[in-house]
Amino acid sequence: MESRKYSVIVFDLGKVLLDFDYGILTAKLDKVENGLGEKFTDFYKQHRHEYRDFESARISEKEFLKRVLAALDHKVDAETFCQMFGDIFTPNEDVVSLLPIFKKKYTLILLSNTNDIHRRYGWQKYDFIKQFDHLVLSHEAGIVKPEEEIYKLVEDFTHKPAEEHLFIDDTSVNTDEAITLGWDAINFVGYANLVSELKNRAIL
Repeated sequence: MESRKYSVIVFDLGKVLLDFDYGILTAKLDKVENGLGEKFTDFYKQHRHEYRDFESARISEKEFLKRVLAALDHKVDAETFCQMFGDIFTPNEDVVSLLPIFKKKYTLILLSNTNDIHRRYGWQKYDFIKQFDHLVLSHEAGIVKPEEEIYKLVEDFTHKPAEEHLFIDDTSVNTDEAITLGWDAINFVGYANLVSELKNRAIL
């Protein structure tokens, strides 16, 4: 691969640093009442646009909870749902272990489409988050990947040229947009492939 200078490594969160499984949530809901998990799954499938609006703060947490709790026939309260909704993450330890290595040489940015319930009740507790120099979160920015403006927020913080940014994300439309904007990007498909891609760039 052609030699390229990197000064910033930008990570996605879900399915890269953290795996998540909504099956954990639906199983807990089914323990409250059989079939309640399926009601959540149906709500999620039928209201994906509303979920994306929640991630971009176009609808409030209060409104999101009002809609989802109604879909669950109010069989759980807001606090119980938030705890269940947040407790779906498992660290991808192999990828997480790379962060302190990168921290020595690069600015580390987290760029995530997420929401404040997942932050407060889920991923905020993991110590590896402290490795990042800055977090760009969709629900705080009011923008979601792959909208151009959210990538520009990263550059606003780093003050580095676009070409010095390397983005690691599991969703190809997000990495494709980064490349369009002049970044380099790796579509994450697994740890072994990631290591290979990083070695090709002389980062590992």
